[in-house]
Amino acid sequence: MLNRVKMRKYSLRWRFPSVALGMLALLAGCGGSKKPVVVGAKSNTAQSLLGEIVAQHLEHRLGRKVGRNLSLGGTALAYQSLTNGEVGIYPEETATIQAVILKEPPNPDPASSLERGRNEMRRVAQIEVLDPLGVDDVWRIIVKKDQTFETLSEAQDAKPGWKLGVTRDFNERLDGLAALNQYRLPMGAVQRVSDAATLYAALESGELTMVAGSATDGPPSRHSDWKVLRDDKKVFASYQTCLMVRTDLILGDARIRPALAELSAKFTNESLSALAVQVDIDHRKPADVAAEFLTQAGLK
Repeated sequence: MLNRVKMRKYSLRWRFPSVALGMLALLAGCGGSKKPVVVGAKSNTAQSLLGEIVAQHLEHRLGRKVGRNLSLGGTALAYQSLTNGEVGIYPEETATIQAVILKEPPNPDPASSLERGRNEMRRVAQIEVLDPLGVDDVWRIIVKKDQTFETLSEAQDAKPGWKLGVTRDFNERLDGLAALNQYRLPMGAVQRVSDAATLYAALESGELTMVAGSATDGPPSRHSDWKVLRDDKKVFASYQTCLMVRTDLILGDARIRPALAELSAKFTNESLSALAVQVDIDHRKPADVAAEFLTQAGLK
């Protein structure tokens, strides 16, 4: 009888730790313990598409649902959403980090601009700026090809003056309209401020004669009768697009950084513009366009 009691105590001593260890293993493997991942993007077609591509790619690599908030507005609102944790990742340009977030003149050297943005974001906001995606989303000044001018300096001689259309973002930024004003272009009407799609439609109809856009805008790639005036004074900086990621998100899941690194250098201005066209002009669903891109890039 005594031996039987001893054996029972011995059995219980080992059974409970085994059960506890099993429960801990179960909890550790539970996906609910991971920090939620939400991808954000600014409110234009190319940026929203990048956000959707990032979200789908992470879903494939992490094996769990990724949230989306792909219409955050301009840089100020997108950055605020990142710092307050509403989103954990969003695409941003190096010169924009300097001009809008750090409120300093962008460095004209792309490598220096990237290094500056990366160091300051890490220091002041615990945010990592990853390697460029391959896009230089520089400002572009677009006119119809029947204009005889090829550079912005030559465009100073236009008679009558230009009917210029700009986005709200371009209008408000020191590296946007203020930079363009260094050319002292003659204006034939008060500039129009609107969304990019409306401005390009006005250029096509002749209501505008000049539009300030960006390199990844879709409509210009479908217009062989439009051209970009060369920024011969180099007043516009380099706008390498990178993913900005909260450090705590990276630390929370070791798979996130290498997964995002797979997207580095996978894009060009032309390829992203072509994707935007499929949404803006061909009216395809962004999720379908993103999925097709990942398949063609060998990431799916």
